[in-house]
Amino acid sequence: MNVHMRPIVTPEAEETLEDLAASLAIPESRYEQAERSYKSLGDWLNRPASSIRRFDPKVHVQGSFGLGTVIPPISDEEHYDVDAVCEFRKLNKSQTTQQNVKNMLGDEMKLYARAQNMNKPAEEHRRCWRLDYADGAQFHMDVTPGLLNAAEQRALLLAHRLDASFADTAIAITDIDHHAYRIVSADWPRSNPRGYLKWFLSRMEVIFEERKRELIRKGVRAGTEPIPFYAVRTPLQSAIMILKRHRDIMFAARSDERPISIILTTLAAHAYGGEAKISDALFSILNGMDRFIGQAPDGSHIVANPSDPSENFADKWRKHPERAAAFFEWLDQARHDFAHAAELSNKQLITETLAKSVGRGVADRVRKRSAARLGAPAVLTAGLVRNEAEARRAPPRLEGDRRNA
Repeated sequence: MNVHMRPIVTPEAEETLEDLAASLAIPESRYEQAERSYKSLGDWLNRPASSIRRFDPKVHVQGSFGLGTVIPPISDEEHYDVDAVCEFRKLNKSQTTQQNVKNMLGDEMKLYARAQNMNKPAEEHRRCWRLDYADGAQFHMDVTPGLLNAAEQRALLLAHRLDASFADTAIAITDIDHHAYRIVSADWPRSNPRGYLKWFLSRMEVIFEERKRELIRKGVRAGTEPIPFYAVRTPLQSAIMILKRHRDIMFAARSDERPISIILTTLAAHAYGGEAKISDALFSILNGMDRFIGQAPDGSHIVANPSDPSENFADKWRKHPERAAAFFEWLDQARHDFAHAAELSNKQLITETLAKSVGRGVADRVRKRSAARLGAPAVLTAGLVRNEAEARRAPPRLEGDRRNA
């Protein structure tokens, strides 16, 4: 594929990409489940008997659940990963250590796990504490403690002549491996998930508001009930979901080299040009996302955090050059795979072509959606169509419904 040109997308391919995005969208109940979980924890941390209530703890979601780009796990054995932050809003770095903040949150989360009769106690990780919910829930929640850090972050960015537009929501977080973890220090690891979400929203603001107004016109919420963020899905979010699944399938046996979601999401949001169709957004992103990878004086790659330009999401590429190579390998493959599918006009062949890139289970769901749109029974075709000419010569052979493996 010539990366400076978009392929001509057939109407059939456009519809299939729409069905693919819809098939990857998790049910709203999953977002509601995550929201209930982190709000429940927040209520617990602010109960009268809480040992950290005086520090005004505030829990909010981050990561793909915050961005609306969650995709279902490939297998039933995998869990949804809900990332959250607990801000200690009335505590500062001169009063405590990272270790103390981490342990204070951990003590309360252990009590919460027992009070909720969870199967496992809260488990400590490098930066966070993890709550494993019941097997049927199929998700866990990672909660990272942090302190407000706006003033320090703004001063740091301005001193280096970097954009401080999102510094107001910056936080300092804990990290067991940090050199100052056990001592009182002004030097803490930094993060800004709320700033990142604000930036991400700014990249799709116009189409997001249009979609939101459309949902209001359709009356998807009763009365004055607000439209939740997760109920609105834009072409940018859909394209990211499709690309994440393509990446997951491609690197199923090479997980250590798999491009991380924050790099994929950041470059995709940079490259998105406000397109209203999923196919246009997808190819705009594929064509342009590598243009937003910078280069340091030593030749290493830079993918700057838009909410904290002093942070490089690709910093590990310097130590692990195979990860940089894997990203460009994935990008070339994604360009090829989706350009090839876009040129086809037989839906059976398009779906079978995409099945190699997004997985058989998702492809089967796409096929069912396509059949439902045409008013046909939700049946599945068997075998691969060898070429489009063959598909046109012979009608597809149909079999009964079968569930995803």
